[in-house]
Amino acid sequence: MAEADAGPATGLAVRTSGLTKRFGVQTVVDGIDLEVPTGAVYGFLGPNGSGKTTTIRMLLGLVTPTAGGVHLLGAPMPRRAPDVLPAVGALVEGPAFHPYLSGRSNLLRLDAADRTADPRSAPSRVDAALDRVGLLAAAGKRYRAYSLGMRQRLAIAGALLTPKDLLVLDEPTNGLDPQGTREVRQLVGSLAGDGATVLVSSHLLGEVEQMCTHLGVMHVGRLVAQGTSAELRGTGAVEATVETDQPGDAARVLHELGATDVHTTRTTAVGQLGEVPPEKVVAALVHAGVGVSGFRVARPTLEDVFVSLTGEGFDVSG
Repeated sequence: MAEADAGPATGLAVRTSGLTKRFGVQTVVDGIDLEVPTGAVYGFLGPNGSGKTTTIRMLLGLVTPTAGGVHLLGAPMPRRAPDVLPAVGALVEGPAFHPYLSGRSNLLRLDAADRTADPRSAPSRVDAALDRVGLLAAAGKRYRAYSLGMRQRLAIAGALLTPKDLLVLDEPTNGLDPQGTREVRQLVGSLAGDGATVLVSSHLLGEVEQMCTHLGVMHVGRLVAQGTSAELRGTGAVEATVETDQPGDAARVLHELGATDVHTTRTTAVGQLGEVPPEKVVAALVHAGVGVSGFRVARPTLEDVFVSLTGEGFDVSG
């Protein structure tokens, strides 16, 4: 297959254009245009089976696209893979290490497989990576004695043996207990703070919401939305609740302002504001002589946005 050009990638650590993967008659990834800004922590969201891992494998040159193109760090893939991949660290589908070796010995073996690394500096490089993920004190412990959180952090250490501009982490908190999840989340934040771009694939909405600056939502192989976290939340409807002893009059004012789905209870009027600024509502109510004893606005959660985009629920556990 001829490589398609993903176009200019200025300001983007990852960019794809029409990226597609079919296995026989099944389309697993369907023409996605991914844009990951340099310096972002990009949450690549979607249920298991939505095409996230296949997309990541295409980004890294592990799977050949059926159509479309990829740029990593401004360079076309896979043509420039030998130049680009040394600056990319990746954890795909969980860590795999020798259980009978220590954490340090596992990383030394991994480092020895890197033809671009100087073997003379391997010990210092390995210890620096272990220290970076908080495992230096456990470096001599056998891998089989590591907790799940420690194993995930060791895998990330393996991706950090040499300096990286881009880190691609596929489900880095998968299967972890709350403590392990916190450890990985804090590590991702510190890596981004040091200037790396991080793409985090996950089906755990709560985790992504806490650590990511940008989001992309996958559904049945398609990228249905992407942007900053604030932009995606802004796609959902804002609901206003007016507490009043004149709910009928309050509902009439909401209708006049352009609110939709307006309904009342004995003490409230509720409506979806759409483009109506919340501050305009109270002013209009007072102007109409409606007594207001309380006013609150409920903005959509990330889960609300996901459901509105896909019509499906989502795993929001952490």
